[in-house]
Amino acid sequence: MVSFDGFFLTDKSPIYLQIIRFVKQGIAAGVIGNQEEVPSRRALSALLGVNPNTVQKAFRMLEEEGILVSRLGAKSYTSVDKDTMHRIRRELTLEETGRWVEAMRQLGVGEQEALKLAGELWKKERDG
Repeated sequence: MVSFDGFFLTDKSPIYLQIIRFVKQGIAAGVIGNQEEVPSRRALSALLGVNPNTVQKAFRMLEEEGILVSRLGAKSYTSVDKDTMHRIRRELTLEETGRWVEAMRQLGVGEQEALKLAGELWKKERDG
């Protein structure tokens, strides 16, 4: 079953988008795989302390993307193949990179300097 233990609400975006992002991040990281059961809408809303309609909206949007499959009166499951995982990983990577690029531009950091800093941080994180 998909666990929402690591889910934390922030004030940055609507809750339903945070739920969607959490699921997508789990898929991109390989933590959430294909045919994994997701909590019921009611159970998840109670667990997260949010309105059931909020969870319903998130699930509906994930269903529209083909990431969740739900049947009336039955459990919901993830539907993730390699193409879906790669698409989600690219989507999230582009979003995060776009935020970073915008932040660097706002700080007046040029492309070469930003790339150099990113490379230094990448090595530092890798080498510990």
